[in-house]
Amino acid sequence: MAPDTVSLRYFLVLAQELNFTRAAARIGIAQPALSARMRRLEAELGTALLVRSTRSVVLTTAGAVLAESAPPALAALDRAWDTARSAAAGKLGTLRIGYSLSAGAETAPALVDRLIRGNSGLEVGAVPMATPEISPAVADGRIDAGITRGEQPGRGVRRFLLRRERTGVQLAQHHPLAEHPEIEIADAAAYPLRLPDRAANPVIHDQLSALFRDTRPHPRFHTPAVSFDMSQRDLRDGVTLAPAGEAAVTVSPAGLTWRPLRGAPSLTIHLVLPREQSPLHRRIRAVAKTLAHELHWLPD
Repeated sequence: MAPDTVSLRYFLVLAQELNFTRAAARIGIAQPALSARMRRLEAELGTALLVRSTRSVVLTTAGAVLAESAPPALAALDRAWDTARSAAAGKLGTLRIGYSLSAGAETAPALVDRLIRGNSGLEVGAVPMATPEISPAVADGRIDAGITRGEQPGRGVRRFLLRRERTGVQLAQHHPLAEHPEIEIADAAAYPLRLPDRAANPVIHDQLSALFRDTRPHPRFHTPAVSFDMSQRDLRDGVTLAPAGEAAVTVSPAGLTWRPLRGAPSLTIHLVLPREQSPLHRRIRAVAKTLAHELHWLPD
């Protein structure tokens, strides 16, 4: 049976000092307690480690070998303990995150970057997914976490509000409504409105279309042929508007801008985690909560 590590660490101090009084003082225990520890250590190993006299302490051959070989062994044990603690704290492992394309403009990269920078032992992989598939993928373990726009339905998961953003419209900078700091919903409804394909995100599609339910005449909605076009070609005509969250400000290509809609309810982005959470999941939640606070993603 291997000796206890406390006695082994005490032995290494004694091997350096070669004096029980000084070694005991350095460790912070009484000299008789140190002597008892060393006798027990020798009994466990079945060999003498020290030659004691009234004036000096000398290492035996076995003692000298142990004094040389024990430090790297203890260092390896310390690393093993640290690794286990890191895993228990959710700072070690492989993390798979699925995110909706629109969340990839700003929110998902910010969270992934914070997870990587704050946890050197954590390997993070993030992939875009169809929004309706994210919650089921988290529930069945295909991915560890998801980032979705809107509170997507799904069993076996827990959703945490990660970000709340104002609702507005993207439009050409030369559009007449771009002159206003805020746009009335009824004014926006007078122009063709581009909405995302409902199959891609029913929650957000329905929330955005509901903004204009009571406007007269009813607005003209259309879905772009390309579901995620970074160039926003269909807005450059200077007529069409695209209802969108405030994060659109950061990804608007040249020639386009974003304006809030007066009185419109906010859009939300959620972090999706399994209902039964591991230390790694709790770590993701803690990092996301801190990030949301620092970047003012949520009201105080």
